[in-house]
Amino acid sequence: MDITGGTMQPGTFDGQFIFLCGINALVIVSALLFVDGTFMSLYNFQSMGAQVPELGLLGLGVMLAMISGRGGIDLSGIALANLAGVVAYMSAPLVFSAEAEPLQFFAAFCFVAITVGVIGGTLNGLLVGYAGITPIIATLATQLLFTGVAVGLTGGSALRLGYIPVFDKFGNMPIAGIPRTFALLLLIAIGLAALLRFTRFGIHLFLLGSNSKAARFAGIRTRSILFRAYFLSSVLASIAGIVIAARSSSVKWDYGSSYVLIAILIAVMAGVRPEGGYGRVSCVILSATALQLLTSMLNFMQISNFFRDFAWGVLLLVFLANARAQWSSYLPHFLRKKSTIT
Repeated sequence: MDITGGTMQPGTFDGQFIFLCGINALVIVSALLFVDGTFMSLYNFQSMGAQVPELGLLGLGVMLAMISGRGGIDLSGIALANLAGVVAYMSAPLVFSAEAEPLQFFAAFCFVAITVGVIGGTLNGLLVGYAGITPIIATLATQLLFTGVAVGLTGGSALRLGYIPVFDKFGNMPIAGIPRTFALLLLIAIGLAALLRFTRFGIHLFLLGSNSKAARFAGIRTRSILFRAYFLSSVLASIAGIVIAARSSSVKWDYGSSYVLIAILIAVMAGVRPEGGYGRVSCVILSATALQLLTSMLNFMQISNFFRDFAWGVLLLVFLANARAQWSSYLPHFLRKKSTIT
């Protein structure tokens, strides 16, 4: 097992990790060649670092669902993130004043948002883990449910938080040169990696994704494992909702309409197997960073949003095809590696 608990072949980690480091380096070199010098400024890198966490958290949630196997996927992430922000925005002022008690207001906002994530995760976990509904159908249904509730609460309008110092500091101001939200993402990533590597839940999740029949025969409580995987995915989405609200000083029911595609792309690009049984937290973070660098570079080049969405779709197809292809079958027999899963 690797550091995050995923089963792997010898050399798999190094290859995927180095590949993603290379992608990040390639984008930076391309920006140096084709974009003006402001792209490489400290301010721009801090700005990009503040934008990575919302994508990274959603990508980690998709990773958990995909690791579990059975065609695992969570399509409800961004919808739940938006709903968490909307409900927190409407609930926190009932307890604390944003002007008079900003710190308490922020704490209440976070508490309510994560509570919404807990409720959404419980629903997703019950549908997939205990009702046995196909994940893509279950999470598509909850995506529509969460979006519908958010639209009903807001009337389809964006809600402005206004300037709240503690929100602005958390969402946009760096500490020791590092955006606070990015530091939070790294802490969550380390915690999630430890959970997958050192706990029974993590080990059982990978075993379930690798071979569900063997997992059942081994006495693993597969329903409970599936429930917890989708529960954690939803909690991560609610934290993404807090990050989005703090960074943009607003909440919207339709924020990040393309984030479902991007979160899946992040996971697949990171080497998470669509069939289940493998995923690596560090590679998901590198994948999210690479896509954010590429997005920022395209922004500097004034490329339209429509082209970017097209590019993400093409990239997803390419990486899915690469994940499915058995490229070694095209090599001469004496060049093929003989390796076993460890």
